[in-house]
Amino acid sequence: MNKDGVKVSILTCSVVFFICFLGLYAMKNLQKWFLTVLFLTVATTLNNVLGAFVGINIGTDVSDLPSASNIVAILKSHQINHVRLYDANPHMLQALSNTGIEAIVGVTDQEILKIGESPSVAASWISKNIAAYMPHTNITTIALGSEVLTSIPNIAPVLVPAMNHLYSALVASNLHFRVKISTPQSMDLIPKPFPPSTATFNSSWNSTVYQILQFLKNTNSSYMLNAYPYYGYTKGDGIFPIEYALLRSLPSAKKIVDPNTLFHYDSMFDAMVDATYYSIKGLNFNDIPIVVTESGWPRLGGSNEPDANVENAETYVNNLIRRVLNDSGPPSRPEIGTNTYLYELFDEDKRIGPISEKHWGLFSTTNGSSVYPLSFGGYDKIFGNSSKSFCVAKDGADAEKMEAGLDWACGQGRANCAAIQAGRPCYFPNNVKSHASYAYNDYYQKMRSVGGTCDFDDTAVITTEDPSYGSCIFAGSSNASTGGDESFSSMAFGPVGPVGASLKLQVCRLHYVLSSTSLLLALMLF
Repeated sequence: MNKDGVKVSILTCSVVFFICFLGLYAMKNLQKWFLTVLFLTVATTLNNVLGAFVGINIGTDVSDLPSASNIVAILKSHQINHVRLYDANPHMLQALSNTGIEAIVGVTDQEILKIGESPSVAASWISKNIAAYMPHTNITTIALGSEVLTSIPNIAPVLVPAMNHLYSALVASNLHFRVKISTPQSMDLIPKPFPPSTATFNSSWNSTVYQILQFLKNTNSSYMLNAYPYYGYTKGDGIFPIEYALLRSLPSAKKIVDPNTLFHYDSMFDAMVDATYYSIKGLNFNDIPIVVTESGWPRLGGSNEPDANVENAETYVNNLIRRVLNDSGPPSRPEIGTNTYLYELFDEDKRIGPISEKHWGLFSTTNGSSVYPLSFGGYDKIFGNSSKSFCVAKDGADAEKMEAGLDWACGQGRANCAAIQAGRPCYFPNNVKSHASYAYNDYYQKMRSVGGTCDFDDTAVITTEDPSYGSCIFAGSSNASTGGDESFSSMAFGPVGPVGASLKLQVCRLHYVLSSTSLLLALMLF
């Protein structure tokens, strides 16, 4: 049976069990607590069988941070169903109630110190920040700190005790079946991530990491990884091509190969995840899945940060979304999809550090629109964007490459190039750059929602300035009489791959119906 067939079978079984137990409930033969467990478990099972998902981080170092209710409205308008909070903000936890949105709740560094020293503090924290909101708020995971071992090593001695104390408190509250515990760590914990097959954790942290992995194994939880190819590339001194960091396809001559396993790595993201799997294996653990709790690309940087720009950010994030929703893992674990949380919802302008630190956000705080188009190939939709974007030929680009790009766009790329023929509105100025701009943009407007990018062998660039002139109207222009703009107001942050998309969409609808029903019945029973 193929993978989709297995998922559908599991889904069918879940639905059958759900209906059967509904009948038993009607007969009043089951205790309330057991039904509650059942309904929540069915909703979780349905989520799991649907494949890998993309979520988003919500940072709060923002001068004009919207209210919690407005943030949730933005999430719902874009159908974002998985979020990570960096603390247990009561306003956010309340605003998320009855939405079905799955939430990771953070424990701050200061809280870790207190919880690690006192089981009673842990019990109080669980009672106040988790139990008080469940099951109305769909809390699935508790994340302790962010990159504690590499950024705040003085907390390390109490990290694992804090995890154990919180787990004991969950058990006492009968919530350990629903809420998992983990702690996000940086790739800096792995000093030599390439080749992935020889990667190991920093040996000075082996004792602590081993205890963390043992805890994750015992509680059936995931290893949380913050994976940033942006930093891997910018700190790599040109070792790897930027296409590798941006998840662009690489020509055969540039393929990255692990010399020990002969695995081909099409992206630094996959290599980072695999390096972590091999590092985990190096400490004799094999069945701990990885969830990427942060990944993104800054869209603006200082003069010494040329790779932090909107074109690279749009390319990376869109390619990452498509990679995750492909529902396959890295070469060493192709059967395990990698759930990933994008970094981040808004720009955090109050963060200290280089300019790029302040510009990772994907959405505007004023109207909730995306700062650049974000596409999901399987859904054929893109996020609504208050400013249109166009793809044009890059100044100073190689002329031969540009001509080859023009030929490809008008040929294999299926761009409508009639307007740049002799006697047509966009024929003049009659030069390669002008014609390429029109062809590139026509291709981009038609194909960006299904994976098309604005690259053309590094001869194209994204711009928000409408390149139309006179009677030459570019696709996507507000002056166009027919649609070149294929934008939509929302998009689903859910699992869709290139194969079986319609099946997964139908299953997704069923999942929402049953999840909502499960949540409603669980609320009635509490």
